[in-house]
Amino acid sequence: MLSGCYAARHRVFGAHGPGGRGLDTKFINIAEMLRLAGYATAHFGKWHAGDQPETRPTARGFDYSSGLMISNDMWRFNPVWASGVGKAPLPYWENGEIVIKDVTPHDQKYLTRWATDDASSFIRKHKDQPFFLYLAHSMPHVPLYCSEDFLGMSGVGLYGDVMMEIDWSVGQITEALRQAGVERDTIVLFSSDNGPWDEYGNHSGKTPFREHKGTSFDGGTRSATVIKYPAKLKAGRVLHRPMSTIDILPTLAYLTGAELPDYEIDGKNMWPVLSGDDQVPHPHKYYNFEYSRRLEAVLTSDGRWKLHLPHPYRHVLEEGHDSRRGKVTTHRIDWALFDLETDPGETTNVMDQYPEITQRLKAYAEMRRKEFDLK
Repeated sequence: MLSGCYAARHRVFGAHGPGGRGLDTKFINIAEMLRLAGYATAHFGKWHAGDQPETRPTARGFDYSSGLMISNDMWRFNPVWASGVGKAPLPYWENGEIVIKDVTPHDQKYLTRWATDDASSFIRKHKDQPFFLYLAHSMPHVPLYCSEDFLGMSGVGLYGDVMMEIDWSVGQITEALRQAGVERDTIVLFSSDNGPWDEYGNHSGKTPFREHKGTSFDGGTRSATVIKYPAKLKAGRVLHRPMSTIDILPTLAYLTGAELPDYEIDGKNMWPVLSGDDQVPHPHKYYNFEYSRRLEAVLTSDGRWKLHLPHPYRHVLEEGHDSRRGKVTTHRIDWALFDLETDPGETTNVMDQYPEITQRLKAYAEMRRKEFDLK
């Protein structure tokens, strides 16, 4: 999302732990692009794009920043992380300085609220100039925590409580925009980075699609997205054609007049599709699904045809409960073509019925693998 590039281009194929360098500084991110165009910039919440001095938010185009440099489960209080990787502390940062050396379970209760308060304050402070705000909540990634105001409020368990607090956060930020007088001319985009982490059971959410986070099936990759832009987008429209996080950077560049990086990126400007009708041509032909240095699947830009390349994937045998991890095994899928229009659950391989489509997608996949040295 930040770079407008697939992992194959910038070679960051997975989430790093403490000490990870993250995104190479030769790749411009959204904040760096917009700051050059005169925008004030801020990041609040989870960063996870490098925690070395040269890759922290304040070194990567953000005027203000607060939150965790890594995922909220990478700490000494997590038995899975502590036993498998180490009992490292989890520091909380503000504007390049550590303000909490070792986040505790009690501190985690306030991560959503702290990020929301900082975001609202930033909006009020910069209401008279262009601004870019990137808010990435640590929750609902496990382990789950919420403040006392929301604990037990949903009536459906802690996951529901966490989601209620995130919903409150969206309301607070919307109200801050309204009070600042900039709601009409502000683009608000709300989405998620992946599907539910099924092995955590009642702390993972649910999806109607196949599999879960960490796989290239739609259960792992398809996330609902809401875009609000009162000045230029009519409310209530539903768009069924796919868009990817790689498209956010070039779309914002178009809308703001910011200059794109001087090297090739993978994302495309999606504004004609977002603002036009269903007949507007899609700027992509295909979307790629890359995981762990592998090209695992290819999707046509109309969202109908999805080709899986042979690859292993994690399958849940038994769900966990209350942030306890369940049991998983490794399954494998061979070449498979799915018609998502009639089979959104990716259950029936139709390669034999559609050989021309299969060959077209296979040819593109092979070209992509060779170009970027993917398995």
